[in-house]
Amino acid sequence: MYTGFKHLHSYLAYLLLAALVFSIIYVAIQFVGKKSFTDKVRKIALVGFIASHLQLLIGLVLYIISPNGLTNFSGEAMSESLSRLYILEHPLTMLIAIVLVSVGYIKAKKPGDDARRFRTIIIFYGLGLILMLSRIPWSVWP
Repeated sequence: MYTGFKHLHSYLAYLLLAALVFSIIYVAIQFVGKKSFTDKVRKIALVGFIASHLQLLIGLVLYIISPNGLTNFSGEAMSESLSRLYILEHPLTMLIAIVLVSVGYIKAKKPGDDARRFRTIIIFYGLGLILMLSRIPWSVWP
């Protein structure tokens, strides 16, 4: 079960990163073109929102069942950089990144100036993406 969740979490990360990059680029193109904030734009941003929450759910399950996750939490493990990444840095940073994506999507849904809505998605999704990229365990990621 652990191996299956680990592979699912790893491969869905590609989907999440692609969804966020696509959302940011699409919204930026609409913003630069001074288009209106349509339902299509909201739905494209929703794809990134849903992908991030799906990844969070799978990541939480993996954190609980993984031998590198919650069960390995100790002072000794904190002294090893890879263990600290798995136990604390990766989950905490990803949680903050997903909160940023969520705030960006929720704020952009509110009616108002289209330019503000576009900027909100670009800024919050962009910050979330940067945080995600900073704490992916690249050395062991397939």
